[in-house]
Amino acid sequence: MAAVDPSALIAIEAPALHIPDGFVSGPVAGAGFALSGIAIAVAVRATNRNLGERMVPLMGVMAAFIFAVQMMNFPVAGGTSGHLVGGALAAILLGPWAAIIVMTSVVGLQALLFQDGGLAALGDNVFNMGIIAVLVGYGVYWAFARFAHIAPWVRLAGAFAAAWLSVQFAALATTFELVLSDTSPLSVALPAMMGVHAVIGIGEGLITVAAVAFVLATRRDLLEAEAEVAMSEA
Repeated sequence: MAAVDPSALIAIEAPALHIPDGFVSGPVAGAGFALSGIAIAVAVRATNRNLGERMVPLMGVMAAFIFAVQMMNFPVAGGTSGHLVGGALAAILLGPWAAIIVMTSVVGLQALLFQDGGLAALGDNVFNMGIIAVLVGYGVYWAFARFAHIAPWVRLAGAFAAAWLSVQFAALATTFELVLSDTSPLSVALPAMMGVHAVIGIGEGLITVAAVAFVLATRRDLLEAEAEVAMSEA
């Protein structure tokens, strides 16, 4: 996601996924809380049903990893910086429901501890980065992973595509939330958000591929266990 001064969002010169307070209207903020609340409730129920002994520590490690890596920015064009969102990576390693819980925790802590995103907009930020990014990333990755037997690179290509598209869809959701709140017209917000995050998505994809490649080399059983769950849910 782009990490910028919130005031820059008014001009849409360097847009950010973390929406600050004052940028979404009451109805849009309320809808974000409602949709996120429903998704989180479903995720908690599904996770409790399939919770294994090693899932809890893995969720904790993943949350800590994403939280830490998000503190490291990489430069993008025009003075904008980006950092890992992590939704796709969490979904690949944990599955969608546990990943939603992890991402909700990360986004919530960022808002509470570092004011990275407003509290009034927290529902929208969770929805964009913790739900949309997770579900898109999970679906795209496993669409590729089903054909991983063809060649080893297919799984890594899926990880890159999942990460890139997860950022794009999160940016698209943010765009429409800003448009519906009359913060910016669609003709300005859409190209600015999608253009910057297309570049940021490349960094997201490369980091995700590196992480998945590391897991494949050291703990392949983690991905194989998640593959069994994915096939059983198909």
